[in-house]
Amino acid sequence: RRLSVFITCLVFAACAWLFTALSNTYKFTVKQAISYKNLPQKRAFYPLQSDTVTTIVQGTGWQMLFAKGSYNNKPVNIDLHTLESKNYVVLSQQLKQINAKKDLNHEIIAINPDTLYFDFSNRIIKKVPVALVANISYQKQFAQSGNVAIRPQYVTISGPAETIGNIKVWKTDTVKLADVNEDFTRRVALHEVKEGNLSIIPKSVSVHIPVDEYTEKTLEIPVKVINNHHYYDVKIFPQKIKVTFTTSLTDYPDMNEDDFEAVVDLSLWEQYGYHNLPVKITRMPSFSKVTKIEPRVIDFIIKK
Repeated sequence: RRLSVFITCLVFAACAWLFTALSNTYKFTVKQAISYKNLPQKRAFYPLQSDTVTTIVQGTGWQMLFAKGSYNNKPVNIDLHTLESKNYVVLSQQLKQINAKKDLNHEIIAINPDTLYFDFSNRIIKKVPVALVANISYQKQFAQSGNVAIRPQYVTISGPAETIGNIKVWKTDTVKLADVNEDFTRRVALHEVKEGNLSIIPKSVSVHIPVDEYTEKTLEIPVKVINNHHYYDVKIFPQKIKVTFTTSLTDYPDMNEDDFEAVVDLSLWEQYGYHNLPVKITRMPSFSKVTKIEPRVIDFIIKK
């Protein structure tokens, strides 16, 4: 019985202490969005800082306990009428005005940053292509099997003309993958804007990289003579070569000799006295790789 009385007294004492503590005045910080009013009519501007600020609020412990959720949904209204003649706004000079407009009974005593700066330089809008940055390794016998698809292919950037003029592409964040054995499809973030006076839309793109399993295939390819400027009657032996190359399993059935071009350069004989001519593959399917050419050099006879 004494124990229960003691516990009851302890609970009442704790509640009394908590009530007293929460009735005291405290300072606490809250992240709040910014909204603007009285925008300058004759000057185009761009803010050089984030669209959020940290406010230092003074209120009771009870208010601190319940206020943060309310503050996060209520922007700080900043008056921009001074931008007609300046490129910055001092927030401490607007605290009285900001507090007067609030419907909460807490007082904002400071804002960080205290000064907001704005860019008034000549701004242009430009579209530039997106460049994928990737570091990808594939599982054995797997590889990229087609062109990378990026949607959208272009992003819109806006900012000072002298800065925008030097931007030719906009890179993505690096896509790092290992042991890939299937198609990759994902939204990839674009590089963050480092300059405060630049903006980019959208912030991310959809990337699709086709991946397939690869195998080898061998075809007989006719050889063509190039740089026969004097129209010699040239006979080559053999007239066809065997080319072994890698191809995706999907494309394997459709691969034929029309997808390739093999040439020998007669100028190597005319200029350097070659007795046989090396074979060069000048056309082949994308994402395929030649692994063997038989023979690599061919004989020739010229009838003048």
